[in-house]
Amino acid sequence: MSAPPPRLDIADLSRSYGGRKVVDGVSLSIAAGQVTCLLGPSGCGKSTTLRMVAGVEPQDTGSIRVDGRPIADATTRLPPEDRSIGLMFQDFALFPHLTVGDNVAFGLRGEKKAARRARARELLARVHLERHIDAYPHALSGGEQQRVALARAIAPRPRIMLMDEPFSGLDNRLRDGIRDETLSILKEEGTAVLLVTHEPEEAMRMADEIALMRDGRIIQKGAPYNIYNAPADKAAAAFFSDVNVIRGRVEGALTETAFGRFLAPGVPDGTEVEIVIRPQHLRIDFDRHGKGPVPTPEDGTPARAVVTRSRFIGKESLVEFRLDYDGSAMTASVPSVFLPKAGTALWLMMRRGRCFVFPKTM
Repeated sequence: MSAPPPRLDIADLSRSYGGRKVVDGVSLSIAAGQVTCLLGPSGCGKSTTLRMVAGVEPQDTGSIRVDGRPIADATTRLPPEDRSIGLMFQDFALFPHLTVGDNVAFGLRGEKKAARRARARELLARVHLERHIDAYPHALSGGEQQRVALARAIAPRPRIMLMDEPFSGLDNRLRDGIRDETLSILKEEGTAVLLVTHEPEEAMRMADEIALMRDGRIIQKGAPYNIYNAPADKAAAAFFSDVNVIRGRVEGALTETAFGRFLAPGVPDGTEVEIVIRPQHLRIDFDRHGKGPVPTPEDGTPARAVVTRSRFIGKESLVEFRLDYDGSAMTASVPSVFLPKAGTALWLMMRRGRCFVFPKTM
């Protein structure tokens, strides 16, 4: 028995404005119950991709299929209301003149009043707002209105849910709970979700798969763990967190640095490379009369450095250094409180298994 087609299949989707290609050959497949996140900076094309899937923006090339059926290609373009696709945006825009129950039931066209009321009550109970079914939106908090918007989007049982920065208007105290609640309901309904965000933390928390976009293209796809721990390039690594960058030149497949030699297999001699490491993967040790720690295969050669600044930011401390080797700046993060004074000499070690070596970019 053959496997069912993806719930949403996007192939080679492109869109240009004024001769500038804002979406360039985007392809994605999303299964029922899967959450895929389009992640990237503002202007990278992720929201335009979402609008093409929704049907409010035409594609120049490419195709979109739902459960194997074309909804947009060279010869077909279904209107938004016929695509079985739900939409959630930051501006959830409840109808102020309708009750909460009527807002939720708004998209249930063709059903009897009792059935619409029952579906609205069922979903409001799922988001813990059943008691407000006859209230008006102005009587609810922002978080409660967001949950009503979720119930309204789910009510028609869309096969696909498109979400464009839907939680960015909520404060941090509410956001995590509402995100988790939203995902739980969508997965239980078997809805395929395409989520757009510019926040890496939100993508890591919500997505089964992340598609990292830059300049209209998907430059890397994968599970959050994989895309974080095996970035495609320096910019991909830096998008998820702060990074330290050490520059060097390859000679005999090796690069000489303050932290010893690094392997650069397959990189031609003379190539300039950048060795990238996140602050949390730098180890700090004390200067024992000018003699550093013993080198290890895991950490390589210790490099002596002087503290230039340290600060506590809640869950961790950030300590900034200047390397004795070449004056380069480095930043290490340390759990809890660690605030050495400026001018303190310490030793830094780089965990080799946590370093990425990339050819230097402009």
